[in-house]
Amino acid sequence: MLKEANSGLMEEKDPGAKHGSKLCGFAAIVGRPSVGKSTLLNKMCGEKVAIVSRVPQTTRNAIRGIVNREQGQLVFIDTPGRHASQKKLNKKLLEVSSRALDDSDIVLYVLDATRAAGPEEEEIASSLLPLDEKTVVAVNKMDVPGADFGRAAEFISQKFPESDRKRCYAVSADTGCGIDELLSALFAITPEGDLQYSGEYYTDQEPGFRIAEIIREQAINKLYQELPHSLYVDIADMEFRETKLWVRAFIIVERESQKGMVVGKGGAMIKAIRLGALKNLKNIFDWKIDLDLRVKTAKDWRSNDITLKRLIN
Repeated sequence: MLKEANSGLMEEKDPGAKHGSKLCGFAAIVGRPSVGKSTLLNKMCGEKVAIVSRVPQTTRNAIRGIVNREQGQLVFIDTPGRHASQKKLNKKLLEVSSRALDDSDIVLYVLDATRAAGPEEEEIASSLLPLDEKTVVAVNKMDVPGADFGRAAEFISQKFPESDRKRCYAVSADTGCGIDELLSALFAITPEGDLQYSGEYYTDQEPGFRIAEIIREQAINKLYQELPHSLYVDIADMEFRETKLWVRAFIIVERESQKGMVVGKGGAMIKAIRLGALKNLKNIFDWKIDLDLRVKTAKDWRSNDITLKRLIN
């Protein structure tokens, strides 16, 4: 029933379907945490594809966003920020990023114009050196005070000595400045191929995943000081009831003591999360959504291999 109703949002996708031959390529978006990769993806697609927060590594999966232009189609894969850590969650996120790189025709490497390159940036740039010929660099946050394009361009010149410096672009994901030039540069190195999606697509995410992500975004942004990475969202049930999509979802935390933070005094916090999610979902789906939102505990879920395998892919 859900799939039938979902056809109002976007056509049922046949992964093997082809929609004409033009320029078409998969482009992995990589960079340090908090450089603005997800914001940049949303701006390029013209729609909200990936959730955004002030918390590093908000992105946990390879999120696809689709850009259609006269030249053809770019399928962007937003990846988790690449961060050096031995924690199980981070290692799983790094696997997602590395797999996206392996599967992509193009790499969009995003740097933060307000931050000097450190050891983490050095490591990322070194890992991309073998992919130099298919890499385009976006120096983001050029609208922010203290932005220094020259510093970032010099770093790229040093790390990629054989690179064409014309492939380094100053952009602002917030204002959209430089986005058209960046897309033109990406299309310039995109191979010819059959389009993978019809023109109305801007993402291929399933409704349940999108709903869970929007709820998680609201929870993170409202609780980022208390619970930055200690929660995820589980969609327990979805069912169409007349003209509404009824959804029961759980915000999952690691400790019993954290449940009270999510619920808030008199239920104020979870109500705010629910209302914020519904407001955002209204802009994404054509249907009305009835959201039953609750909280429960899954002790030490970030160290649980089964949970991580189910959540992150």
